[in-house]
Amino acid sequence: MGLGNPGRQYEGTRHNAGFLVVEGLARRLAISLSEKKFKARWGVGEAAGGRIALFEPLAYMNRSGEPVGQFLRYFGVSTDDLLVVHDDLDLPCGRIRLARGGGAGGHRGVLSLVEHVGHSGFGRLKLGIGRPLHGEAVEAFVLSGPYPDERAEFRDMIERGVEVVECVLERGMDAAMNRFNAAPRSKRDPEAPPGGPP
Repeated sequence: MGLGNPGRQYEGTRHNAGFLVVEGLARRLAISLSEKKFKARWGVGEAAGGRIALFEPLAYMNRSGEPVGQFLRYFGVSTDDLLVVHDDLDLPCGRIRLARGGGAGGHRGVLSLVEHVGHSGFGRLKLGIGRPLHGEAVEAFVLSGPYPDERAEFRDMIERGVEVVECVLERGMDAAMNRFNAAPRSKRDPEAPPGGPP
């Protein structure tokens, strides 16, 4: 599932990176996000030999845990099978990281999820958006699109996010973490090793 804010005014913003990955995956897998129960946009389809659900809460970010909790309880889905895709201020723009559990890092959507599912042990795909470079308030920064010189990198990160989720579905979290966490690709990331991705 991806985190974001509903409404056209938020399309393409940094805070909606999770939605963008889910929508890219839905196109790749030909899954229609047409169901509207649980104050969410979602659809069910086939991937990697099994059934999967793609889910976008249509509550605002700080309330997104409520529809997710309702969905999980209604269908009897374990949080062990939950992968949450969301933006992350603490990663440079373009950097991605898969993780199991951990803190919310101040992300209100993740905090809401923890509150409604009862723990923080679910899987996350974190999409780096970096921090404001021009003195903007964080709230304004996350609700804006990427800087002009980061747009291509942001688009590439969304495409790689789709690849990461497909790898999790096909090969599992451990294999996907080994493949995609090992080589940061952001040009702004000082920890990035020379060379391309694995």
